[in-house]
Amino acid sequence: MTVKVSWDEDATQPPARVAALRSMRAVDAGEKAEWLGLFSDEAVLEDPVGPSGFDPEGNGHHGHDGLAAFWDNAIAKVDRFDFTMRDSHAAGNEVANVGTITSYLPGGYRVDTDLITVYKVDDHGKIVSMRAFWEVQRAAATARQV
Repeated sequence: MTVKVSWDEDATQPPARVAALRSMRAVDAGEKAEWLGLFSDEAVLEDPVGPSGFDPEGNGHHGHDGLAAFWDNAIAKVDRFDFTMRDSHAAGNEVANVGTITSYLPGGYRVDTDLITVYKVDDHGKIVSMRAFWEVQRAAATARQV
């Protein structure tokens, strides 16, 4: 498991970038409770934005119950994640990260998802929204056995 980022982790970073990094690290470590604790009670997660197999109506996952269900249905089913964030643009209480998430799935499959993730935090650094822009068919086309 790896989390590779393009920014200097030792430098002082905007709160949204810090929250994004903590989110990736919690997912990388399989720490569901830690990950949920990064989000406000009213948080909305859209991964991917719009209708998908994870969210057929495209309304997002709301609150800690919705986020916990997303974890169980999407994150927990992956054997391992590698996060590679090549660029990051912070402004105000938001950050947009550009990169690739490589998912290692049961049965020896690997999928690379090129994406942009946008995190917004409140004044306490809690994530109020996370939106991931990626294309299901494009990611599926990278599926291969390793």
